[in-house]
Amino acid sequence: MFENLSDRLESAMHKIKGYATITEDNISDVLREVRLALLEADVNYKVVKEFTNNVKEKALGEEVRKSLKPSEVFLKILKDELLSLLGTDKVSIETSKNPTILMLIGLQGSGKTTTIGKLGNFLRKKYNKKPLFVACDVYRPAAIDQLKTIGKSLNIPVYEEGLKNPNDIVRNSIDYAKENNLDYILIDTAGRLHIDENLMNELESLKNEFNPHEILLVLDSMIGQDAINVIEGFNEKLPLTGTILTKLDGDTRGGVALSARHLTNVPIKFIGTSEKLDGLEEFDPKRMVDRILGMGDILSLVEKVESVIDEDEVENTYKKMKNGKFDLEDFLVQFKQIKKMGSIESLLKLLPGAKKMGLNNINIDPKDIARIEAMILSMTTEERRNPAIIKANRKIRIAKGSGRTVQDVNKLLTQFEQSKKMMKMFNNGSFKLPF
Repeated sequence: MFENLSDRLESAMHKIKGYATITEDNISDVLREVRLALLEADVNYKVVKEFTNNVKEKALGEEVRKSLKPSEVFLKILKDELLSLLGTDKVSIETSKNPTILMLIGLQGSGKTTTIGKLGNFLRKKYNKKPLFVACDVYRPAAIDQLKTIGKSLNIPVYEEGLKNPNDIVRNSIDYAKENNLDYILIDTAGRLHIDENLMNELESLKNEFNPHEILLVLDSMIGQDAINVIEGFNEKLPLTGTILTKLDGDTRGGVALSARHLTNVPIKFIGTSEKLDGLEEFDPKRMVDRILGMGDILSLVEKVESVIDEDEVENTYKKMKNGKFDLEDFLVQFKQIKKMGSIESLLKLLPGAKKMGLNNINIDPKDIARIEAMILSMTTEERRNPAIIKANRKIRIAKGSGRTVQDVNKLLTQFEQSKKMMKMFNNGSFKLPF
């Protein structure tokens, strides 16, 4: 997300670094780059005009004129204005009620049912809550089946009564949640291809009777500027507490995120970062702005690591590395932990200076990791613990057992040795990151 915008803004910043001072003449070229960057990112033209006017006014102000490094002050102005668009502070989901009722609404095809699965998974992992999915899309039996499948895969209960009245279903689900000490009730409502009177009447009826603690609009970010009309259309009838932007990982422009919050005043609470059921993140404007400006997002990376890595395992691995006992079994454990955090490409992009190091365009085939696992699992315990004994005959057996070639096995062993050397450099403090 935001790759194109980041590239264009970096180009603008490169221009400003060549100026000893900022004047009305030279700022025009830079602002033109910024304007084009935002328009190409599909940011609403009214937002673009307001944004560039604000940047220009501040860039020509007293603070910049007196600065020894106008480029640094200009970067701060860009950062502040982007934050202003996105809402400055993170708006968290309600966690204090019991049970907490969340009503998810949206147009058909926005990814609402899948998002319910992701949100339930998030609440369980982040807050240790017990969610309940409630199937109220009574016009599409396939939606009920989809929700049941998602619930089963996550081991989260699903309450459904088939094609009955949604109000009756929700009423009974609340009793069920209380009886079973469940913390969250996530209601999957019906969607339409467009906003219509019947849809709104049904949603208003649910809202009036049950007064949900959160009404979250699930929005496909790929629909671009039409997202503003969708938010305003729902918000006129229902008091939206937030939006969830799906498919933002597939939209390299990301303009809807920069326009929606500013024009509608409805906070973005979550963004979809992958198709997997753990592919949902809380939306943090400050972290997002850092990503847009190429500053990385170390906090998100740390959170991803902490969510999947066991501290005792880390300590054990560190001791092994320090004592030179790191083996292929440990190597395999590390690969499995990395897989839990998502794609390696997405993790590399969170590093500060990723683009300068050429890490932002790395493409790693998930099948490559599966092949490495297959080769390591084809080894005996003795071979995994002492790779030095893996000679010609053993390599042939491992290759056959994993459906790979001897060259693939050699490549794996080389990668393993390189990893050991790099870890040794880290431990000795002789390796310095280029930022």
